[in-house]
Amino acid sequence: MPDFIPRDDAGFDTYVGNFATYLNANLANLGLPAPPAPPDADVTALNTARTDWTTKYAAHVAAQAAAEAASIAKVASRGSLEAIVRRLARRLQASSAVDDAERANLGITVRDVVPTPVTAPTTKPVLTADTSQRLRVTIGFADEGTPTSKAKPAGVLGCELFVKLGGPPPTDLSECQFLALDTKTPYTATFDGADANQTAHFIGRWVSSRGEHGPLSQTVSATVPA
Repeated sequence: MPDFIPRDDAGFDTYVGNFATYLNANLANLGLPAPPAPPDADVTALNTARTDWTTKYAAHVAAQAAAEAASIAKVASRGSLEAIVRRLARRLQASSAVDDAERANLGITVRDVVPTPVTAPTTKPVLTADTSQRLRVTIGFADEGTPTSKAKPAGVLGCELFVKLGGPPPTDLSECQFLALDTKTPYTATFDGADANQTAHFIGRWVSSRGEHGPLSQTVSATVPA
């Protein structure tokens, strides 16, 4: 059964106002002491507490309205100031009179004009195999450091994929055939009908934009769907 007293402040204020007003106007009918009899202790406590609540609730509502107005004013003020800062920053960024030390002191972007050298990949791709289509195995690949992201490591051109069809998993790439260098996951390997129900073993490795190879992935095996 729900509580008869509203939980929200506005509802509570309305409820308690009606409660106290009706009670004070009908003390005798409600079996409570009415003037000139000494007042009931709980009725006196109710009236004192209600007066305190009414004062503090009104102050709270006023403060809340003031805070909202102040927040709106603050957002507008920041917008104006930020627009001016950005305008000046663009001028200073384009100025030949401003060097990088001054840009750093101002806290604006110091452009990196020296390209970061591309090095050989140090991480491995993680392969997954999808066999939901006939005579096809779709190989997904992601970096072991960010397995839930499709992004390749920095400086990586793509993933080299190799396959061995049939037999036990390969011990090295000499047992495999090159499939593709794929720059975007996934890659779909297509097989002939004679390959159906055979086990395909896949290995991958990252290749940098300079052609340098990373370490080999773990082998992923899948049955070619008929």
